[in-house]
Amino acid sequence: MSDLKNSLTYADAGVDIDAGNALVERIKPAAKSTKRPGVMDGLGGFGAMFDLKAAGFNDPVLVSATDGVGTKLRIAIDTGKLDTVGIDLVAMCVNDLICQGAVPLFFLDYFATGKLEIDKAADVINGIAEGCRQANTALVGGETAEMPGMYDGEDFDLAGFAVGAMERGGMLPRDVSAGDILLGLPSSGIHSNGYSLVRKIVEMAGLDWKDPSPFGTGLACDALLEPTKIYVRPAVAALETGHLKALAHITGGGLTENLPRALPNGLGATIDLNSWERLPIFNWLITQAGLAQAEALKTFNCGIGMIAICDPDNVAEIEAAFSSEGVDPIRIGTIVSGDGVAYTGNL
Repeated sequence: MSDLKNSLTYADAGVDIDAGNALVERIKPAAKSTKRPGVMDGLGGFGAMFDLKAAGFNDPVLVSATDGVGTKLRIAIDTGKLDTVGIDLVAMCVNDLICQGAVPLFFLDYFATGKLEIDKAADVINGIAEGCRQANTALVGGETAEMPGMYDGEDFDLAGFAVGAMERGGMLPRDVSAGDILLGLPSSGIHSNGYSLVRKIVEMAGLDWKDPSPFGTGLACDALLEPTKIYVRPAVAALETGHLKALAHITGGGLTENLPRALPNGLGATIDLNSWERLPIFNWLITQAGLAQAEALKTFNCGIGMIAICDPDNVAEIEAAFSSEGVDPIRIGTIVSGDGVAYTGNL
């Protein structure tokens, strides 16, 4: 009996340390490709160091954000399309940071699974690196946890953590007032919110992930897994004008609940729903589920992934800044006295 006990290894319990080490080596080039000024070392240490002075800050305030991808992961796992959910993970964190006025600097991920499969994990983490490159953010480390008995089959979960900085006094929102203009930044699709409802609608419609898409070209899963748009570079360009007053990332809660987070007490907003054209995927979801307009607006981004607020006198300059980084904003409404968001027009 004692010989049997002594012969056991960690691998016998379902944890392959060698696989974890091999994954670290596999992803080192991807992490290196995200390096930016301020990064002081590579992967493999007990912690990551970052030099704020080398990144160009004089009197910095740090800002942090953490998030996951939600049940969009279920579609990625079921279809085996794992190369884009990492972009979603980065986007959900860095898009929040920029709304505070902070420039994202570095990112860490947490990947947990029952059995580590190096190729699949590498696909996910390469997606994370791609998101970091889009956001000019360094992937400085992370954690891969192999936990037998905690996850079924090929299931895994993701979490991310981002840190940004701004010069003291640069916090958003600031000086928002009645009459200010709302600029909507188009979304790339559903982004990473509302997927429990999306999956329910797809099930009720009898649609398979690999069926031809009823709301675009390719397969249904292609549109459903379209990654969240990362707004960091265009938002930084707008911030550099000195005239941007606020940003609101349209995530869970939709337009109805996220825009008020960027407004001071006593101010609300009016939004013209006819000011932009909805993506076909939203029209399909709303029609299939018979969603009431109010429900759709507090569940999905409905085609607007972020909202910028500025004074009417500066709107042309802000629009030009966004357009210089490939995002063409849409004038969707105004700030008004009151509370909450009121809508005109129809989805």
